[in-house]
Amino acid sequence: MNVVLILLAFWVPGLVFGTAIGLRGWTLAAAGPLLTFGIVALGIPVLGGLGIRWNLLDVALWTVLVALAGFGLGFAVRRFTARRHPEWAADEEKPARSVRDHVLIGLGVLVGMAVGTVTFLRGSHGINSVQQGWDAPFHGNLVRWIAEHGDARPSTVGTIANLPNQTDYFYPDTYHALLALVFDKAGLTMMPTLNLAVLAVIISVPLGVAAMCRAWHMPPLAVAAAAAVTTWFTAFPYDSLWRGPLWPYVAGVAMVPAMLALAKHLLSPRGIAGPVAIGVGVAGLTGLHTSLVFVIAVYFILILLAVLFRWEKIDWRRSRASLIWTVVLAAVLGVPLVLPSLYNAGGVTSAYWSSEATVSGGIGETITFSPMADFPQWWIGLPALIGIFLLVKRRRMMWMVGAYVVFGGLFAATVSLETPLIHTLTGIFYNDHWRIAALVPLAGAVAFGEFVDTAGRWFAAKVGTRVHLKPATLALVGALLVGVVLGGLSRGGYIGRNTAALEINYGNGPTVSKAEEAAYTWLAQHTAPGEPVMNDKADGSVWMYALSGVTPVEWTFYGADPSTKAGYLSVWLDDIDKYPQVRKDLTDLHVRYVIVGKGMVTPTAERSVGVSRVAPGPEFHEVFRNDGAAIYQIEGQQGVVAAGASSGSDRPHGQ
Repeated sequence: MNVVLILLAFWVPGLVFGTAIGLRGWTLAAAGPLLTFGIVALGIPVLGGLGIRWNLLDVALWTVLVALAGFGLGFAVRRFTARRHPEWAADEEKPARSVRDHVLIGLGVLVGMAVGTVTFLRGSHGINSVQQGWDAPFHGNLVRWIAEHGDARPSTVGTIANLPNQTDYFYPDTYHALLALVFDKAGLTMMPTLNLAVLAVIISVPLGVAAMCRAWHMPPLAVAAAAAVTTWFTAFPYDSLWRGPLWPYVAGVAMVPAMLALAKHLLSPRGIAGPVAIGVGVAGLTGLHTSLVFVIAVYFILILLAVLFRWEKIDWRRSRASLIWTVVLAAVLGVPLVLPSLYNAGGVTSAYWSSEATVSGGIGETITFSPMADFPQWWIGLPALIGIFLLVKRRRMMWMVGAYVVFGGLFAATVSLETPLIHTLTGIFYNDHWRIAALVPLAGAVAFGEFVDTAGRWFAAKVGTRVHLKPATLALVGALLVGVVLGGLSRGGYIGRNTAALEINYGNGPTVSKAEEAAYTWLAQHTAPGEPVMNDKADGSVWMYALSGVTPVEWTFYGADPSTKAGYLSVWLDDIDKYPQVRKDLTDLHVRYVIVGKGMVTPTAERSVGVSRVAPGPEFHEVFRNDGAAIYQIEGQQGVVAAGASSGSDRPHGQ
């Protein structure tokens, strides 16, 4: 039931809206999550600005309203077009693919989904496991914060970043806003919500790639093979799931194929479907991660170049209006969501990650579609490389080949070189080669599909003179043989290798152990709602709000500013008997308890010394202890929540 609820949340709003504006078939199915994110991203400022609570019912009504507006606009445009250009209606009637083709593509999609599902569930050790990475508790805290406060506007969530009352705070929270709608529904606790959402993103990738390849007229066998192999690559999605985790970014990259499927509607317009869906899709990508707007811009520029070089056909007269309205809608719907991100643009572009490869090593990783890998994924990398040459030879999806050159080259440069130019080009990605690496496998999947289709046709030509079967059947047999061989050599689509990658940050610690989770549960049973608990910024206790609803004083691993009450207490808490300011700050924040955990987010993390030195004594009475954590009640603080707990405003001293 839980997984069904997550899937419905991801797909239903987008499917309703997509159907209303005229999308159909594989493109509609793939675009469902993308359009859902777009509807959510647009709804956040609108509903928040109107004072409407962010909850499932109100967002559902917002979806219906947007869908009705889309349907009305589409109906009006169709009527107008039918009067002005009746000949276009006949042109839109394209011959449908056979049932056999759809079944073949569907089987490829199912293979990709199955490999991704098995890999994730094995690597994460189940949907209840806590992701131990640096960014994970922030994502969890943000989901619960939105769910409890009913407001998804980024300007209202600064508290969980240790920046309360900072109204210009920004973090793209579309992903979290969607999950907040279903969190705590039908028994969905935090980790199943987060983990099942990741699973939904993973299974959306084969579907998106199938829709994209079909929209751009790749052979059905190539479409099926491309979809099947999407979840074999380590660089995406798995590296960005264990490292970070970069959940919103992964979701955004997973939506790129669906956006590229929609792009075909600009060359072969079908009413308002292309411009409106792309406009809403841009809003969704912006709300997931601002850098993805630049990724899509690169793809669209490359598609335009392919059109200008006549590698892709277009009727300029018919497409002109769609192209213009796409630009207008993308700007109108996307720019207002981009502008708030300028608040932290300097912090993003100034991030620094050291090079991790030589120039030749970076190029080699790109060529084999194995960025950031210790050992190349030969069994998909080499066929994909051959497929790139085949795509060029046939002038098929040349813009995808161009994207491989652009993003692959950018990765090779940033992973091996440190120059001002490279830092400028990669600034929107935090200058992080891991994020850019995630953009490379898409071209690899498409090229792999081209290779398998070619191999199947070659097999049919060689065997056809001896076996009395249809060429299409023989080509399928040949493709299956290639798939079996490569699947066997890669040990089931690299399931073992990718499982091992995910396992790096899924386990019983080192950040949060089951014992520490038990401590958070104890606190939830002994504190009032909203009552802050003093904690160490470096241990897993920043998770206790997401997991158990207990409010921490220190919300993030970065720690609060030293000039704030939280920052001061982190340094001087154990000196409560020496410095009156400690007692005053504890009272102002309504703090009765302090938790000291054994887990550490990283071995070198800087602990909150005032918390880590707390020990049983006259000022700190131990009330709970297990293998993972100790909880102390602070003497003299018993009555600070008598009038009700308050989350408090953590203003600097003197204000």
